[in-house]
Amino acid sequence: MTHEFIKDYWENQAKTHKDSHHASWADNFMIALEIDAISEHISSGDRVLDVGCANGYSAFEQLKRCSDIRSIVGIDFAENMIVQANGAKEKANLTDAVMFEVGDARSLRFPDNTFDVVYTTRVLINLPSWEEQMLALNECMRVVRPGGKAIFSEAFWEPLMLLNALRLLKHLPPLVEHDFNRYLKKSVLEEFFAQKELKYSVNEFSSVYYLGSRFLRELVTNAAAYPGYSNPINRIFYDMEKEFSGGGFGIQQAYIVTK
Repeated sequence: MTHEFIKDYWENQAKTHKDSHHASWADNFMIALEIDAISEHISSGDRVLDVGCANGYSAFEQLKRCSDIRSIVGIDFAENMIVQANGAKEKANLTDAVMFEVGDARSLRFPDNTFDVVYTTRVLINLPSWEEQMLALNECMRVVRPGGKAIFSEAFWEPLMLLNALRLLKHLPPLVEHDFNRYLKKSVLEEFFAQKELKYSVNEFSSVYYLGSRFLRELVTNAAAYPGYSNPINRIFYDMEKEFSGGGFGIQQAYIVTK
């Protein structure tokens, strides 16, 4: 079972930040990049499942990008997140084409082959062991129809180590996982897909942004004057990321798996 402190953290995030993107993450630029990376795979008429939808922020943004999605269902294990998502839905006067409910990524209630697209955004990393992460991976693949796609937009261990190697060279403190996270290892995930004979591609959609916002900015600006994600150099690297990427520095990456 997921440690209760992880669930408590997200319940409190929902109470504190309500329908803001801050409930999920304060880094609005990274959230925009991951939403764009996922939206590339959503088309008109698709049935979509957002696994770990938080307060619905991402689901609503996907609807803006593709307004004629057939349906989008969001599930989250934090009840307060679903309260906020449904409140935002009601405020926006949206139809039942978008629905939110409490659910567990490790045991989805939906029949096999239900959805055209299933995606996660920083969700598997909230499960405390690889064994539980595998349960969620298998469930996501189960409910995708043959020919459909599962998109796992998650945080990874190897680029964290790469960034920290750079930071060490300049005597900067290392970046660390939060207590409520367990980053995936790319090598282990790829072996998992290979064993199941699943075809996948990787969208390294955040490398330039991470290199800039987690390393270079601290060399060229007074980072202390712009705490957190408010440093204006972050936007410069965000704009660059939309044109260029690569290099292996992006902790957030998306694995796109075709069933």
